[in-house]
Amino acid sequence: MASNSQKDIPSDDATSGLGLSTACKLSKEGYVVVIVGRSEQLLSETIKKIKGWNEDAHLKAFQADISSAESIIKFGTSLRQWLLDSDLHCSVQILINNAGILATSPRVTTEGYDKMIATNYIGPFVMTKLLLPLLESSPVSSKIVNVTSFTHRAVTNMQVDEGTVSGKRFLKSKQYPYAQIYEYSKLCLLLFSYELHRQLCQMGKSHQIFVNVADPGVVQTNIMREVPACLSWVAFFVLKRLRLLESFESGNDSIIDAALTPPGTSGVYFFGGKGRTINSSALSQDTKLAHELWETTSDLLSVTTFGNKRNNF
Repeated sequence: MASNSQKDIPSDDATSGLGLSTACKLSKEGYVVVIVGRSEQLLSETIKKIKGWNEDAHLKAFQADISSAESIIKFGTSLRQWLLDSDLHCSVQILINNAGILATSPRVTTEGYDKMIATNYIGPFVMTKLLLPLLESSPVSSKIVNVTSFTHRAVTNMQVDEGTVSGKRFLKSKQYPYAQIYEYSKLCLLLFSYELHRQLCQMGKSHQIFVNVADPGVVQTNIMREVPACLSWVAFFVLKRLRLLESFESGNDSIIDAALTPPGTSGVYFFGGKGRTINSSALSQDTKLAHELWETTSDLLSVTTFGNKRNNF
């Protein structure tokens, strides 16, 4: 978020890994960083870590569960009130949807969704919808960065219906297909990002809000903490030998590149750092599929959108 010299960025989840590193780097750029996470203790520890790296950092933490639409809505209310009460005179300039999990066993959210899909896709969908008016009202152009994964390329065909988008179809499987769900959720986030970019262009708002995607590549973070240790060790060992394992800095750079890219860049897939962009999979660029996903997700969440047009966000 930005107002005058102060800039404010909500980032979920910034309590560990790439999220923590991103929050620290952006605080050093002079941004006021709003950190969102589930654990109050982790949020407190994160603030201390960032302050240790940058004692001048302006930070604000909010507790919220990104897998819960209700929790995100409560966060939105708290954020708006904080913006009104704060003497930092901030406005929302950048939103980074960074939260992601790789769950190896089925879990259901309070709203009845598969938790991995809810965290990796539905949560960012709700968060973006909720903060879009604040991004639009920023006195300077604003940006949305959705953190996805190269694993979306593993999905070669996709069924779009409420059972699949909510994850309920996967929950019925005898053996929880966690790798497939992770790949699917990241493709959904990518399709949503491109569709949001197109919707903003159609509404004549592409000069105000820019939407990009960041792919950190294969980085050894704690996202695989639920995968058996022997399997994750072998996976990282092989990837390192094949020179496919990205350094932590390189993975983080793609997120920073997307967040700090000059105004005018939108609908772009950042990968590899140094401002590098590449094409995502052909399926992720299917405009009809993206629109179907948009509509199905909106129906699932009973979302009412911009203006009076149902197909606008």
